[in-house]
Amino acid sequence: MTEHPTSHEGRKAMAARPQESARPRQETAATAAAAAAVAVPAPSPGGGSGNGADGAAAARREGDRLRFVGAATRRIARGLDLDEIVLGLCRATVPTFSDAILVYLRDPLPVGDERPAEPFVLRLRRTDRLRLTDLEGEELVLVPDPDPTPAAELCEVRSGSALAEVLRGVRPVPGDSAAARAALPELLGPDHPVPGGHRAILAPLRGRRRVIGAAVFLRRPERGGFEPNDLLVAAQLATHTALGIDKAVLYGREAYIADELQRTMLPDSLPQPTGVRLASRYLPAAETARVGGDWYDAIPLPGSRVALVVGDVMGHSMTSAAIMGQLRTTAQTLAGLDLPPQEVLHHLDEQAQRLGENRMATCMYAVYDPVSHRITIANAGHPPPILLHLGGRAEVLRVPPGAPIGVGGVDFEAVELDAPAGATLLLYTDGLVESRLRDVWTGIEQLRERLAATAQLTGPDHSPPLEALCDDVLDMLGPGDRDDDIALLAARFDGIAPSDVAYWFLEPEDAAPGRARRLARRALERWGLEELSDSVELLISEVVTNAVRYAERPVTLRLLRTDVLRCEVGDDSPQLPRQRRARDTDEGGRGLFLVNRLARRWGATRLSGGKVVWFELATR
Repeated sequence: MTEHPTSHEGRKAMAARPQESARPRQETAATAAAAAAVAVPAPSPGGGSGNGADGAAAARREGDRLRFVGAATRRIARGLDLDEIVLGLCRATVPTFSDAILVYLRDPLPVGDERPAEPFVLRLRRTDRLRLTDLEGEELVLVPDPDPTPAAELCEVRSGSALAEVLRGVRPVPGDSAAARAALPELLGPDHPVPGGHRAILAPLRGRRRVIGAAVFLRRPERGGFEPNDLLVAAQLATHTALGIDKAVLYGREAYIADELQRTMLPDSLPQPTGVRLASRYLPAAETARVGGDWYDAIPLPGSRVALVVGDVMGHSMTSAAIMGQLRTTAQTLAGLDLPPQEVLHHLDEQAQRLGENRMATCMYAVYDPVSHRITIANAGHPPPILLHLGGRAEVLRVPPGAPIGVGGVDFEAVELDAPAGATLLLYTDGLVESRLRDVWTGIEQLRERLAATAQLTGPDHSPPLEALCDDVLDMLGPGDRDDDIALLAARFDGIAPSDVAYWFLEPEDAAPGRARRLARRALERWGLEELSDSVELLISEVVTNAVRYAERPVTLRLLRTDVLRCEVGDDSPQLPRQRRARDTDEGGRGLFLVNRLARRWGATRLSGGKVVWFELATR
């Protein structure tokens, strides 16, 4: 995209001159000052600087040149990304050093040791140019040139061409040289003439390993041409720009990789377990520090339960993100074993110690049971959760703080609390409540007050929308509050009403499948789901038969009615069933095949004391 700078320098210089008639002239005050800043005096025949006055003037001009180069390179170095660096070069040189500049960069730009793409193509990244105009009541001033296409947008650098030879030579070349006269038309295109004489400089932009572009400095005819020492100025500007672009591109790629690494370690989407609604947010600390160790997760468990996890690995680095990924994977594995929350934290602590020294993290692990309307929470040095009740009351839950994961040699304690229907549990990392402007407990109190105030807006009988609640929580962050990453997980407890649950124990005997069919039929009649009786009885008979075959203790049968009908059969055998294709001569082996064909979904989960096989059927 083509952009043009404003001409504050030119306006200031023109304002400093006495008023004269608005007529064309060879130089404006701004261009005269610019030429003086970079001009080099011609040496005297004896090798000196001429008389004393000339020597003093030459010294001043040399000092002006050095100050200009220093200021320009500092401005270029201030850029953090590619566009800022190129803009810094343009604004530093126009109109002080040149009347126009065109910056071409390779497309695409190679990164680090990456092999450049072929063919070698240069794309016009930015151009700044100024022209003289006559404004009513004012002197001739420098203003942005409205021409949006001062040169060709694309240029393919052919091997062995004049442009390729100049770029290979690395050093800037003046416009009156044979090399520049042949190379510039290739770069700018035949429809864009180049000022003749000493009014152009073509400077290759060379990074650490290869040429990454070219800059063209141009002066208008009414301004003095470039002098030999201006090539040194152009070389320094081109070198600083190219090295800055190299760093910016490499940093941008690293930041992108780190950002993608962290985001792939976070869940793409949250599950939709029965009896609970979930929402989440993740915010990096800043665009310049996107890599952190905050994570959240929601893991479905047997019995329609769900595990809610929020953690924070200490530090901001690729290492922190990698450790976060390992701990999150470990937590998912432990959740699949259906371990109690305190045991999950204990194993996470051991895993952190195995990863190395000073691998520390805080973590909150909670398990919600929608049938019992209870939640079990264990904490490892994490900020306490907040429970927002249906009436609008927000309370900070009293959970034992525990030590961070990775300390080692400590026990974790779990507490079981009520989780009433309509309540919302908020799990978060300390980036939400702690910053340079406030301590963590002040932030927790502000968060509690914010949740209560938001709930008051929806009234005592309605919970605030979950997604809007998360957005409102993040809105409480002001300028300077984003010192750390923020992970936020909100859970709205809907629960499952006791009238929608049927639960039985079955002795592991041959009569168990028939009894299971009768119990299921009565429950379906009570719920008005008689149309599902045939399918449910068939599938329950197959699953219970398989459970009775291996169980030594009573088999559990549970039916849950929500938006689907869920059936769960549990036994004390840890061996998970698997579907297989039965042969025509086999008498059995078709049970799971029927389950797979008739059920909407089905699965099997290993527990610490056995397993649960479940399936779901649509109720509509």
